[in-house]
Amino acid sequence: MRSREGLFVAMILACGNAAADDAAGRQPAPGPAKAAASAIDAEAVWQAEREVRADPLWAGDEKKKVLRLKKKTDEEKKPDEDKADKNSRWWIDLFKNLSSGLRVALWLIGAAALIWVLLRLRDWLQGQEGGRALKAALPTHVGTLDIRPESLPDDIGAAARALWRGGEQRAALSLLYRGALSRLVHGHGVPIRSASTERECLVLAAARVSPSALDYLSRLVSGWQSVAYAQRELPADRFEALCADFESRMAAGPAAGPATTNAPGSAT
Repeated sequence: MRSREGLFVAMILACGNAAADDAAGRQPAPGPAKAAASAIDAEAVWQAEREVRADPLWAGDEKKKVLRLKKKTDEEKKPDEDKADKNSRWWIDLFKNLSSGLRVALWLIGAAALIWVLLRLRDWLQGQEGGRALKAALPTHVGTLDIRPESLPDDIGAAARALWRGGEQRAALSLLYRGALSRLVHGHGVPIRSASTERECLVLAAARVSPSALDYLSRLVSGWQSVAYAQRELPADRFEALCADFESRMAAGPAAGPATTNAPGSAT
């Protein structure tokens, strides 16, 4: 029985014989004889192979399909490489642009934050300087009214009553209003200026005095405007109430918060 192993053995024996002849120092046959010997040997090999293939026990050739990655040629690779190169350049340009935009945005945010801090610092310094200037240069007059404490009597209510009884109603109301402004500026720290109007004085005082004091100021300003500008006579009971409440409502003290409730005023 012949087999594939027999074919391999025959081939090995043929090669072994040729190697043995060379090792023994045999002279090579002349050209035609050598070619004939080679042909005989080759024919013997092919004959042996045919016999092996003709053997019923020979399994025959087996074909198999194997999946392998196909390698692209240079021509096929070039379009893909160009496309990948373009994509990579696009991403690089995008990142560069984003990087530049982010840097600009960060610079703008930093500059805006710095400007904001400088503005807040300026406002704070101006507020500090304004507070010192206010303390250093308090107004001596509001309009034509002298509000210096030394220009006022010790008992403002009693002095106003004396003027009222003497028929000087305008002077009596002026004394009460002057005294109230002096207490607001020197006692409560209200930032009244020399050109402040009656309404402005009330607005500025609202953040510094108690609700009851603010109510008294509103009644006093109303009476003062009625006598000084409208040339009207103020009822005696209203004037007496203003004199009686002056010291209790306008007593110097720490600044109070803004009025949140309306305290009842004196009866008129």
